[in-house]
Amino acid sequence: MALLSVRDLTVRFRTRAGTITPVDGVSFDLAEGETLAVLGETGSGKSVTAQALMGLVPRPAGRITGGEIRYGGTDLLARPAAERRRLNGTDLAMVFQDPLSSLNPVFRVGTQIGEPFRRRRGASRAEARRKAIELMERVGIPAAARRVDDFPHQFSGGMRQRVMIAMALALQPKVLIADEPTTALDVTVQAQIMALLAELKAEHRMSMIMITHDLGVVAGVADRVMIMYAGRVAETGPLREVYEAAGHPYTRGLMASIPEVSDRRDRLTPIPGAPPDLTRLPGGCPFRPRCAFATEVCAAERPPLLPVPTRPATHLAACHHAEEVVTDGVAR
Repeated sequence: MALLSVRDLTVRFRTRAGTITPVDGVSFDLAEGETLAVLGETGSGKSVTAQALMGLVPRPAGRITGGEIRYGGTDLLARPAAERRRLNGTDLAMVFQDPLSSLNPVFRVGTQIGEPFRRRRGASRAEARRKAIELMERVGIPAAARRVDDFPHQFSGGMRQRVMIAMALALQPKVLIADEPTTALDVTVQAQIMALLAELKAEHRMSMIMITHDLGVVAGVADRVMIMYAGRVAETGPLREVYEAAGHPYTRGLMASIPEVSDRRDRLTPIPGAPPDLTRLPGGCPFRPRCAFATEVCAAERPPLLPVPTRPATHLAACHHAEEVVTDGVAR
């Protein structure tokens, strides 16, 4: 049985332009010890999915309007809000996208890291401080005993991200959600953060959901990937399978936009057009206006998420022309 199972999750927001659905019928499973990478452009619904899992969809504008989030066999959406909050930190934890805005600027980092121990474990101030120093050392912050009394603005971006990771791991959760943990970091620091997350995941035997728009970042750490577009799952499957034989044109476009050191071309290959306006989604397949494989059936029918022909049954794509996409990609 999956540790975390999401079925037909739907989240809607009321805006001045109308009601939008940034998460539209999303389903996936997360096994114990597994890393799932959730990929897609900005606005595809990745972060809102994470907020829904943590019970952090902003109210009253946003609301979960359908689906199930089962953790350990229990549907969290059917449980009281207070019970869900008790799971945050102990069972489910999240590393947020922007550590500078997520950390409280007026509290010392040691106080913020040690807070879960005081609130959830009843630890004394001295014990919480000792735990904070231990965690800071574990995530690779130099001179932790001295820096525990520093404020967030006194740390670099990479060090602030390590502080966020320390906070998330304080109570050793079973599922860690990392929302764009390497955004705005240089390449060297990105690699360090990804290596740290992989090491901590193995050490604590956690499951992890890694949210990013960078396919290259998760290539060495993820077991499975889920590609999102316009709030829906466009493609999902084992990482190597999806990367080597993408069954959705959107996934193909994301792969083609990754620069390669051996490629001497002056320009990257972008996906034409722009992500859709969620208040005016096209009929049928939402990717149709940007797709080179689109035909009349793509305009008439929304493609279901089905196994990609000729590929393993665990490789699914929401595309009427998945077999053609795979064949064309292999031929190239």
